[in-house]
Amino acid sequence: MNLLGLHHVSILTGKAEKNFHFFTEILGMRLVKKTVNQDNTTSYHLFYGDAKGNPGTEITFFDIPGLGRTHEGVSSISSTSLRVKNTESLQFWKSRFESLGVKYSEIEKRANRDTLAFEDYEGTKLILVADNGEQGVPAGEPWQKEDIPQDHAILGLGPVTLTVSDAKPTSEVLTKVLGFHYVGSYPSLKGNFPAIEVYTTGEGGAGAEVHIETRNDLPKERIGRGGVHHVAFRVPNKEEFNNWVNRLRETRLPNSGEVERYYFKALYFREPNGILFELSTDTPGFGADEPLETLGEKLALPPFLEPKRAEIEAKLRPLEIN
Repeated sequence: MNLLGLHHVSILTGKAEKNFHFFTEILGMRLVKKTVNQDNTTSYHLFYGDAKGNPGTEITFFDIPGLGRTHEGVSSISSTSLRVKNTESLQFWKSRFESLGVKYSEIEKRANRDTLAFEDYEGTKLILVADNGEQGVPAGEPWQKEDIPQDHAILGLGPVTLTVSDAKPTSEVLTKVLGFHYVGSYPSLKGNFPAIEVYTTGEGGAGAEVHIETRNDLPKERIGRGGVHHVAFRVPNKEEFNNWVNRLRETRLPNSGEVERYYFKALYFREPNGILFELSTDTPGFGADEPLETLGEKLALPPFLEPKRAEIEAKLRPLEIN
């Protein structure tokens, strides 16, 4: 039982239209699924990923119009990374961000990798991380966009950073429950704070890492637009997922048990610092109900919601993004 790496990261947006513009037009990612929040079908759920919607490449957004801003703090997923080919790609993105008015920082080292931090319109904390030939979880397949060279396109998810007041209980869940292992640390870029701890799983590399930042100077996060709702980790198939359901039951950590999302099976639980984790299967994937060529072009509903399509569509606000 080994988790393969990151599956997806889900974030909150207060304006899906601007969110769609940023992630498809500025970042050049593909909208691979336009659906609804299955727990609140009056809200859209948008999935952006690589050319094929491969697991490990998706950054997703729940649309909640009028949502207030995020007040940063602990017990949070404080940044999400996206992989690119190399440091030259970071230079391309730095120039692109400058020309398009995107807020960004200088290229800096994180965990011995070159990285470029930036924000979207809603203050979502994002980081581009250069693979530079590093071995590990394979990257995704770039989506073709005319003004973004294929060699510089976004290739999938990189490390997520968890910001907590006490790293120990979170690290114990990662290592003793989920099977991650500690591989080192690197200095905080935000001042005289404890070194950021790095944990990895599966084949390792940028697509399989969780970084833990300890901050005793911050209050608890108050999540709003741009805040990260949860991070999901990859389970290869249903058989292994069943083993994880049993494992979580044995740990006595409160959890959701199996949740059917149709595109994947899901299991949710909060680690001791209150951050929401999800275990998600790679199968059956986003091609289960749409051809690869037309992913994300229409409102997709899983079979158990399809009988309610008319009712759901009547309650959804108009969303013209294609």
